[in-house]
Amino acid sequence: MRTKKQALLLVGSPGKENSTSASLGTFLIEKLQDHGFKTDVLFIYKSIRQDDSKRALLGKVRQADVVVIAFPLYVDSLPYLVVKSLEIIAKDRKEKIPKTEQSLLCIVNNGFPEASQNDTAIAICHRFAAETGFKWAGGLALGGGGAIGDKPLSGIKSRARNVIKSLEITANSLNSRVPLPQEAITLMARPIVPKWLYLLIATIGWKKTAKKFNTHKNLYDRPFLS
Repeated sequence: MRTKKQALLLVGSPGKENSTSASLGTFLIEKLQDHGFKTDVLFIYKSIRQDDSKRALLGKVRQADVVVIAFPLYVDSLPYLVVKSLEIIAKDRKEKIPKTEQSLLCIVNNGFPEASQNDTAIAICHRFAAETGFKWAGGLALGGGGAIGDKPLSGIKSRARNVIKSLEITANSLNSRVPLPQEAITLMARPIVPKWLYLLIATIGWKKTAKKFNTHKNLYDRPFLS
């Protein structure tokens, strides 16, 4: 008989261990550890390559009381690797119906200034939960994820204070098995830096990268303009 609740973090970023998704998800998992959870972290890009790793993924999902999926936004949706993993999980849950209640929460970040860009991806995760028997714990949306990058939140406490507070509230709600409070959603959605500053820094970075590949003179080309 299990004495500890179990939480599983699935990181869906192609950026692997060094990503905003990993930073956000890892911080939440650490807070759940403080609540007495036994935790596991799996990186999806590793977990769906081979049959053995797929079976390990499904085994961890079956054992978890809470599953957290953290991923970046790709064209208003989930990255392919995340979609593929959800398909694998959905098929398994149809064949082996869960006997205990399990909660699902997602954390989505994007490179746009607005957190609302993530709404469609969160709705997809909500639908997945409804169709596969998970209790929907809620979704957190972060805009301007580049302001965090691959840095641990504990190292950028001042800049990430709203994000940290949001995840602390989220950990409390998951531990208490109550719906995600609106306060957590609102705090996560607040801009990390002012929009004008974020766009300025992003533009400078974009031009710097273009110059590195000697394409800086082509940034304003419109080859398909009739």
